[in-house]
Amino acid sequence: MKTIYVKLFGLFFVLIAFVSVINAQGIKVGFVDSEVILKQLPESQKVLAELEGLKKLYIDTIQAKEKVLKSDAESFKARYEEAQKMVESGQIKSESDLKKLNEEMQLLQKGLQDQDEALTVYRQKIQEELVQKQNELFKPIKEKITKAIETVAKEMKVNFVFDKADGTLIYGDKEYDITFKVLDKLK
Repeated sequence: MKTIYVKLFGLFFVLIAFVSVINAQGIKVGFVDSEVILKQLPESQKVLAELEGLKKLYIDTIQAKEKVLKSDAESFKARYEEAQKMVESGQIKSESDLKKLNEEMQLLQKGLQDQDEALTVYRQKIQEELVQKQNELFKPIKEKITKAIETVAKEMKVNFVFDKADGTLIYGDKEYDITFKVLDKLK
């Protein structure tokens, strides 16, 4: 928790120094809150509703698989207890019967482990698919927003625009891009 505060404190000082340098050079900086923009756009609402529908479908499937796994685990537990009682009561005496029972228990246990692993893999796959689908659906919306931000920034003669939601630079005046000067220095 302390490291978060230290990072935020450091970021605050860097930001103040940045703003001081910018003010001295007459550079204009603006910011937007992309979360507010996204919440207001009808296209975004449609995408969010579609994603929620997919999440619900996946959650329902996961819950059904969990229910089957739980039921199978309870069946295994009951069968294990039954087998244990059979051994303790002497119903199973021969070495071959004991071996068969042990193999049955191992097979049931392996089946449960396989089901659990498959469920874990399914959850991970679904998470990845949801993130990919979210990125895919939001890409045109984000491009539209970025173009609008660039247009407004140019109209207002703003040199840099940051996103308040995540602190990233959304627009930067190419005049202030020093990438190739830094590369030249490094060569």
